[in-house]
Amino acid sequence: MPRAGLTSRVVAEEAARLCDEEGFDALTLASLAKRVGVAAPSLYKHVDGLAALRREVALMGMAELNEVLRGAAVGLAGAPALRAVADAYRRYARAHPGRYAALQHAPRADDEEARRVAAGPVSVLAAVLRGFGVGDDQSVHAIRALRSALHGFVHLEANGGFALPEDLDESYRLLVEGFVRAFEGWPTGAASRTGHT
Repeated sequence: MPRAGLTSRVVAEEAARLCDEEGFDALTLASLAKRVGVAAPSLYKHVDGLAALRREVALMGMAELNEVLRGAAVGLAGAPALRAVADAYRRYARAHPGRYAALQHAPRADDEEARRVAAGPVSVLAAVLRGFGVGDDQSVHAIRALRSALHGFVHLEANGGFALPEDLDESYRLLVEGFVRAFEGWPTGAASRTGHT
């Protein structure tokens, strides 16, 4: 008999908590069923298998990250906006490592809901870049560069990839400041294609 009060939303939230505590790869129907106090087959009343459950965790993470980044950027533009958004990104990744791991895969082309939710954080970054004068023709390239750098740092940090004693906060600050300078001089239009400024 299913636990009283168990709903699809509760199942997804518990799955997200399990991912944050034990890692995204630790999420299985058996581990979640044990956590919520039901037999694994009972979960099928609330979710269509492990792939669907992982998708729900990713959607939750994308929506939360969007809210966090959007909140950090409110009222700011240019360099202050980038600094605030980058700090919020790192805080979210550190606070919710399982959810953060879940949202690292691009949604399937036929998953319209996931694509819509995933567009949220991207739209925040695009707005920040417009504050630097980075045009729509270069926005995707600039966002890919920034996301690669921020993700690389938080991933290495989370996995013990930095062994030297120098302060990690200062390293991250310098990384972000490098992007402030890069975006202040980011090439646009024909200049980016010809190599001329």
